[in-house]
Amino acid sequence: MVKNVTGYDLSKLMCGAMGTLGVLTEITVKVLPVAEKAWTVLVFGLDRTAAGAAMTAALQSPHEVSGAAYLPQDLAAASGVSYVAGAGASVTAIRLEGPGPSVEYRCAELRSQLSAFGETEELHSHNSAGLWREIRDVAPFAGPGDSRCVWRLSVPPTEGPAVAARLEAAAGGASFFDWGGGMIWFAVEAPLDAAHETVRAAIGDAGGHATLIRAPEPVRAAVPVFQAPPAGLAALSRRVKENFDPHGVLNPGRMSADY
Repeated sequence: MVKNVTGYDLSKLMCGAMGTLGVLTEITVKVLPVAEKAWTVLVFGLDRTAAGAAMTAALQSPHEVSGAAYLPQDLAAASGVSYVAGAGASVTAIRLEGPGPSVEYRCAELRSQLSAFGETEELHSHNSAGLWREIRDVAPFAGPGDSRCVWRLSVPPTEGPAVAARLEAAAGGASFFDWGGGMIWFAVEAPLDAAHETVRAAIGDAGGHATLIRAPEPVRAAVPVFQAPPAGLAALSRRVKENFDPHGVLNPGRMSADY
């Protein structure tokens, strides 16, 4: 039975609030068993637009895809996974997880489906885990001596290729996709302002937001780290903040200069 009640959904409010609404003293985490197998289908040589179409086709298939990412050729070449680094081309990666026989069947079916986009290969559990660890840790932009400013953009997946193209045309830099194109990681040499106006302008009417993840401390102090919300959402956020923290003692100014 579901009981509907009025009031705040605390778990959703606290998630991403950066400590501005409360202090968590106890956390309960629900976990699931590790998948028996986790394999990855690779498609080689696609440009951003074709990669976006391939990821969309995989995610809309009945094969229960659990991850979809895209590395352009130069970033793929720096991977610690030999099949990826040695491809000599861009790599579109589609992850499948679950019981062994199911993963093997779905992998074969997905390779057949995606063969229309280009040459395919598959990674088995060890190499698959290594690739997705690199994507999770943003390894292409985390090498020794890499001082570029790093942005994380969340956009509608279908808009990812166009947004990334606008970014690189306007500011240079490099980018790769996760979340089927819905998350863009973007690194750029811009030590004075992190190219923040250019980054946010690239989102345009696509919708979404950009967060500055890494930059020199003076830049982070001078540039808005988070996307400014629309006026209505900003007003709602301010009221929530005032209700939870009327004296303004919980990380004041963390999310916005106003709250």
